[in-house]
Amino acid sequence: MNNKIKEYMPILIGKQLKLLFKIAPKRALQKAFLLFCTPRKGQVTPDQMDFLDAAEDEVVAVNDLLLQTYRWKGSEETILLVHGWESNTHRWKGLIQVLQKHKYNIIAFDAPAHGYSSGNILNVPLYAECLQKVADLYRPNHIIGHSVGGMCTAFYQHTYQNPELDKLILLAPPSELAVIMNGYQKTLQLTDAFMNALDSYFKAQFGYSFEEFSIAKFSQKIKNSGLLIHDKYDDIAPYAAATAIDANWTNGTLMTTENYGHSLFYNEVDERIVDFLNTK
Repeated sequence: MNNKIKEYMPILIGKQLKLLFKIAPKRALQKAFLLFCTPRKGQVTPDQMDFLDAAEDEVVAVNDLLLQTYRWKGSEETILLVHGWESNTHRWKGLIQVLQKHKYNIIAFDAPAHGYSSGNILNVPLYAECLQKVADLYRPNHIIGHSVGGMCTAFYQHTYQNPELDKLILLAPPSELAVIMNGYQKTLQLTDAFMNALDSYFKAQFGYSFEEFSIAKFSQKIKNSGLLIHDKYDDIAPYAAATAIDANWTNGTLMTTENYGHSLFYNEVDERIVDFLNTK
């Protein structure tokens, strides 16, 4: 019964949105957008607390948000870690322990509505704004982003053109918002008319249509040296995203894995990251 409810819930939500769209279109679009931006998980769990609580921490204000930041001090260059959707800083535990052996100064933060940070929603432009604030404070030499965090990292550098950044590492990032929104439409069974209106709503909010919001296209403006790691059989962010980004990122290098999944929690990945960071 629970599985059946889970299966039909998105369809029921979609029907409610379509009905509301006929009566109050603006309200329907706002609700659809907020639903899209609202994570269902990503809070710190009891088994994650010890590792996170052991780090030096500081709360950083961005507008009305309070971001939880973490620091593992090191004598070498500063690396900023940017986690993905429905995750938090703990996802970096293994890599942090590897980077600590090389004495890197490590900074991370929980995205809005994730981990110990405040807020209820997350989207890439908002995430990039938060990233800018954290980068201003900690002045990283390099950024590593996973999944939506990788998407955010590329959008951030495209938008803000931080001259202090040297290397960018993107792990399993999605590329095309249009592809993501097609999945959203199918899940909720929304009409083309609804999605066209939602596209216009997004354009009014952020200055980009769904088609225009493309990490592959944004990568054309990124001059930094980069490493892109993506699994050929990633079932969350399709591998096609990696090849599209790679084709447009002049100074980017693609490493393809097989059967490492979306999370890429493998020693070979950590070693490749360290090698890339250590190469002058």
